[in-house]
Amino acid sequence: MVMWVFGYGSLIWKAGFNYDDRLVGFIKGYRRVFYQGSTDHRGTPEYPGRTVTLEPAPREVCWGVAYKIAGKEDKETALTDSMALAPAVSGVMVYIASPDRKLNPNYLGPALLEEIARQIIHAEGPSGPNKDYLFQLEKALLQFGCEDKHVIELANEVRRILAEGEEGD
Repeated sequence: MVMWVFGYGSLIWKAGFNYDDRLVGFIKGYRRVFYQGSTDHRGTPEYPGRTVTLEPAPREVCWGVAYKIAGKEDKETALTDSMALAPAVSGVMVYIASPDRKLNPNYLGPALLEEIARQIIHAEGPSGPNKDYLFQLEKALLQFGCEDKHVIELANEVRRILAEGEEGD
């Protein structure tokens, strides 16, 4: 049995598991937002980074990459590591972080763009600086022609703050 996993964050440029096929595509009715805290990859428990999750947005689409996974071991790795008019692929697994803080204590939720940018500038975890995650996501999306407004505005705000030397609180 084949399983498809849709990546809309770091899975776009770094799958971290074996896959049989990779398709650029989108899902309807959701938008990508930097509302999920990362205390293990792009931040720490003391200073969480911000990574993307999805939130319902009826008239929007979220571009990303769908991975076809056929092998049992590859499916298990993909599950533990990631959590058009007619669809090219249906039945795709998508991880969406719960906004319920009782179920997901790392959910950070919405904030002003400048606040999110400053948090991203300061956060760093075992997988590297949080700003690298943002810039890699922006680059990967632009490589396949996706101009995600939230990602671009946030990346530009981070660059503005860094250029002006305002990274202090």
